[in-house]
Amino acid sequence: MSAVIDDHTHTADDHHHGPAKGFMRWVLTTNHKDIGTMYLWFSFAMFLTGGLMAMVIRSELFQPGLQIVDPEFFNQMTTLHGLIMVFGAVMPAFVGLANWMVPMMIGAPDMAMPRMNNWSFWILPFAFFILISSLFMEGGAPNFGWTFYAPLSTTYAPPSVTFFILSVHMMGISSIMGAINIIATILNLRAPGMTMMKMPLFVWTWLITAFLLIAVMPVLAGVVTMMLMDIHFGTSFFNAGGGGDPVLFQHVFWFFGHPEVYIMILPAFGAVSAIIPTFSRKPLFGYTSMVYATASIAFLSFIVWAHHMFTVGMPLTGELFFMYATMLIAVPTGVKVFNWVTTMYRGALTFETPMLFAIAFVILFTIGGFSGLMLAIAPSDFQYHDTYFVVAHFHYVLVPGAIFGIYAGIYYWLPKWTGHMYDELLGKTHFWLSFIGMNLAFFPMHFVGLAGMPRRIPDYALQFANFNMISSVGAFLFGATQLLFLFIVIKTIINGKKASAQVWDGAEGLEWTLPSPPPYHTFSTPPDIK
Repeated sequence: MSAVIDDHTHTADDHHHGPAKGFMRWVLTTNHKDIGTMYLWFSFAMFLTGGLMAMVIRSELFQPGLQIVDPEFFNQMTTLHGLIMVFGAVMPAFVGLANWMVPMMIGAPDMAMPRMNNWSFWILPFAFFILISSLFMEGGAPNFGWTFYAPLSTTYAPPSVTFFILSVHMMGISSIMGAINIIATILNLRAPGMTMMKMPLFVWTWLITAFLLIAVMPVLAGVVTMMLMDIHFGTSFFNAGGGGDPVLFQHVFWFFGHPEVYIMILPAFGAVSAIIPTFSRKPLFGYTSMVYATASIAFLSFIVWAHHMFTVGMPLTGELFFMYATMLIAVPTGVKVFNWVTTMYRGALTFETPMLFAIAFVILFTIGGFSGLMLAIAPSDFQYHDTYFVVAHFHYVLVPGAIFGIYAGIYYWLPKWTGHMYDELLGKTHFWLSFIGMNLAFFPMHFVGLAGMPRRIPDYALQFANFNMISSVGAFLFGATQLLFLFIVIKTIINGKKASAQVWDGAEGLEWTLPSPPPYHTFSTPPDIK
């Protein structure tokens, strides 16, 4: 693919239409780069907040017995940690990457609906202010786990659950608005000649993710509204005493919850599919199969929700269907892993920080996938259910899958955004400490889970002490290392070495035809793709 583009070295008009000055620039901005930057900073602030809560959890679990926090507060920490990491850290980070990169990758001047883009972002801080402020309300913050199963979240919930419901609604509105915007941008604003099958994989994965968001966020809104009705308006959707069924909650929640996992993974697939070819100096192997594999994963994610619920008691045919459907996801995922490995095969590999994070993503996400297959087998799941094995699986999917994918993308595109190179030595140090910390924290959880340690408890039997101590040390290392990342980003912005437009030797795509940093307005004349 080649492109005829504007000469971006003459930017008199850009200065004329440049950003406003002062704080109001950020409040009123409709520029996709500004909004992308705000999403990324917000998600990092939430990542540190959720991470701080993880440190409280791991401090309490450092040794058996109750030492630091009471069980009630421990439950609040586990709940808020999950909610903040999923909705506040990972999802906004990917939306930030999409805001920055999708228009530049398809040759669009901005998002299709810039004002709605501004609203999508500014709803989020209010949603999370409400959620976190529930810590200071009567009865404390929500304490029923991030899956907020009824009746824990209805009959036995603290009064703050109403604010939790409002907060979830606001997050959902933000996500749906963002998803509509991304779909409208990709379908309507592609440069002439940029056919669907010429789009970068990152754009494809985001297009599919946006459709997933629109499909499942209303389901989440529905289930929390049903909770609200049960709590305040006398209905009994989830109350067995009134003719309802608590298992209904699990069905509705997981119909949202399982695609949600892929919402947090698919954009990382796209970022890694851009990074591995660049540092292998080869085109991506099997582009078309990657697109179909992504679409297949998205479709299958809708028909596997009950594999989270084998233990509630379902007919054997139901167990078999959900078991085999879940295992089927391994096929398109395997296609992706095969294509990434084949892209690297006999490539002229170099191992800069984005490539290290991308390779770690492939290896560790595959481990998370294998433990997912173990959980998909119904008879085995009866043994693993609600143990630390599930926590290990979930974190092996989301920390290397989502967080490492985000880091890979940020290191890859940071020189383009800021016009400065990051410090490679510090970047690699950040990677290795994160890699070691992450594996120390979560790998031992497989063993304690298989040995029967239940999750979401502040105390445990003595035989689990050593592995828990190792997990806590790993978690502290991983947590502290993220402050190094903050330092690296600030150092890059302030006095990093000047980056060229191309930045990376093997990088291809419209974004690399722009100067580093790109002008405030780009592609006001669409490039012509040959």
